[in-house]
Amino acid sequence: MTQARLVVELPDGPWAADVSREFPEATFRVIAALPGDGPGFALVWITAPDVEAVLEAMEAHPAVTDTSVMGRSDHEVTVQFETSAPLLLLAAKRSGVPIEMPVEISDGEATIDITGAHDRIAELGRQFDELGLEFRVKHVRDRLEASQLLTETEQDLLLRAVEAGYYDTPRSCSLTDLADSAGVAKSTCSEALHRAEEIAVKRFVEDLPPQADVDETSQ
Repeated sequence: MTQARLVVELPDGPWAADVSREFPEATFRVIAALPGDGPGFALVWITAPDVEAVLEAMEAHPAVTDTSVMGRSDHEVTVQFETSAPLLLLAAKRSGVPIEMPVEISDGEATIDITGAHDRIAELGRQFDELGLEFRVKHVRDRLEASQLLTETEQDLLLRAVEAGYYDTPRSCSLTDLADSAGVAKSTCSEALHRAEEIAVKRFVEDLPPQADVDETSQ
């Protein structure tokens, strides 16, 4: 499987492009989306200094055909909406590559994560081109399943450790208890868990935003 993070420059016309450019300090996180044969339906979480003004602009946009506020506070609002121009969803549907949620949109750019076969991801790029969506690749990497990274012993011990409460706080199972229950030497248990933990932590870090993204957002 191939993972990729793309930054798509949205053309003028769709509500997300127009409203996010009008309010560049706002952040739009699409947390659920469903493409239809015509319009698209989605749930978006908006944060902004003046969230009421952003919401008014969204509701007034001609591409937004229906909105329903699900919750709001001073600087954020969650909106269920229907739109007549779901370009990202259309490209994903045509290529057969699901876009992972949330999708973050800011100042006319959408950052999306996708996972799929290499040829499907290439087809998504072609669909973006056909729809006039310019994009750049932040990163691409192959992703192995967890079962491919751990030996059978390591996977068994890691699952046993979680189930027995070895990683709970406070810990309810000692390394000795875990080794006894698995029928292995304490040193073997320790070494196998350490390698499994190393893989799990590195896998978790791989899913975090790249450091460049973190540095950009902190400036």
